[in-house]
Amino acid sequence: MTDEWLSLSDAAKVLGVHPSTVRLWSDKGVLPTHKTQGGHRRYKSSEISLWAESKQRSHEIETERMMQEVIKSVRMQISEGRLQAEAWYKKLDDDARVQYRMSARSLFHGLMNYVATSGADAESESYAIGYEYASRAHRYSLSYVDAVRAFLFFRNTLIESVIKVYRDANVPSGQTAETFGKMYTFTDEILISLLHTYESLGNANR
Repeated sequence: MTDEWLSLSDAAKVLGVHPSTVRLWSDKGVLPTHKTQGGHRRYKSSEISLWAESKQRSHEIETERMMQEVIKSVRMQISEGRLQAEAWYKKLDDDARVQYRMSARSLFHGLMNYVATSGADAESESYAIGYEYASRAHRYSLSYVDAVRAFLFFRNTLIESVIKVYRDANVPSGQTAETFGKMYTFTDEILISLLHTYESLGNANR
């Protein structure tokens, strides 16, 4: 079976980008391209598919590397004494402090999963994390204000770390803005879940 030839616009559809992007990649020699006798660009379907798979694998590896850097940055910021300086944190015993440090992990993994899956199952994920923060605060007798402060501490530490890693990696501003938009959307939903849950727990104990 002969390989199918694609036009520039067909290749753009396969790759999910604008035709001008395919043209630019072709001009730079990034994308495997062939030309007809008339000078028109043509692309082999198999080569385009292989190139797309290779690019996706490279993107996944790079994303994973950046996320590891984010984790390192979060750990460093927490270990530098920022957490110990928080008024709400000083109210906790050793067991509660361990539990709250674990909260950073659930927030990080939930947020990264949300960004990676473009929001799939976002509602249940954000509710679960918000419930975790609220129930933990309530269990350790923190006020709802302190519960929010605790969540915002971890959220802001995480976002600051992502900003640093993206800046150091020279990630394009458009991609950075899109990622941060998703991060704030997701964490806002967590905060709403936290407040609803805390209110429900308070009413249940009356």
